[in-house]
Amino acid sequence: MDLNAVRTFVAAADTGQFQEAAAVLSITQQAVSKRIAALEKYLDVRLFARTARGAQLTIDGQAFLPHARELLRVAERADASVRPGRRALRVDIVARRIAPAGLLQDFHRMHPDIELDLITLDADVTAAIAAIEAGTIDATFHAVPLHQHLPKMISTARVLDEPHQLLVGPRHPLANAVAVTPSQLAGHRIWMPGLPSRGEVADYYAELTTTFEFTIDALGPVFAKEALLEEIADSADLATLVGEGTRYLWPDSYDLRRIPLHNPTPVYPMSIIWRDDNQHPALTTLRDYLDSTRACAPDTEVWTPAWTAAHPAHTAASR
Repeated sequence: MDLNAVRTFVAAADTGQFQEAAAVLSITQQAVSKRIAALEKYLDVRLFARTARGAQLTIDGQAFLPHARELLRVAERADASVRPGRRALRVDIVARRIAPAGLLQDFHRMHPDIELDLITLDADVTAAIAAIEAGTIDATFHAVPLHQHLPKMISTARVLDEPHQLLVGPRHPLANAVAVTPSQLAGHRIWMPGLPSRGEVADYYAELTTTFEFTIDALGPVFAKEALLEEIADSADLATLVGEGTRYLWPDSYDLRRIPLHNPTPVYPMSIIWRDDNQHPALTTLRDYLDSTRACAPDTEVWTPAWTAAHPAHTAASR
């Protein structure tokens, strides 16, 4: 069905005059007549009765009118769903409690007029890049190794170096420390159930533990984060690692302690990933915002894995 003919039919029905419909649509009266005639031929009914007072809807025209309006509304929604600047910017924030979620919340506060569609892909950097390449999402946040294959038109930019903290309960031996070094974690049970066994997250923690000679216990069933926090609060030896921007809430009775890691500060290097040919204007706004608010570790002595991209920009073209 020709949507232009449907739009012309609705305009003629609303104005009651082909001439006025032509003026509304900025076309000739002859074009209006041709479109209506073509629509009537397609539907095999008469939609208007021509009278001296103008164009009057027939019974069939009255029956078709609400459906015609709905057709135009659906067409408008379909157009808005894919047209850059008219659909929501679709961003993978990886998880809703970690730093990218906080960054996007701050961005939304500064740009409340930009519609966001925030999702959490269960994917490593390779799968996330594939989603960007396929156009499933507009942007995602991941650590990008130097050896990572970047398809044509895919670019990344380092936007966040997130410091790590040690999370312990009040009876843990390190509970009253102002700060600890990564080497001090040796001999302590660092419990991170569900830690990925492959991908950039697994690679990051493998190099971190090897460098500072401590181990991470990733065994055990994975319940909600609230269950992990409860276990740590009740334990005298359990601890876990969290990002500085990770947002957890717990009862005051838990008395959990977030202890910074210093000398050096391990940071998880996170980049935004996007397609160069993505024309959504909000994507440029988001990238500019992230460039202006790029967060780094609080001191100059930091640790990042050797496989991390050393430069803020990491593109297929540059490689």
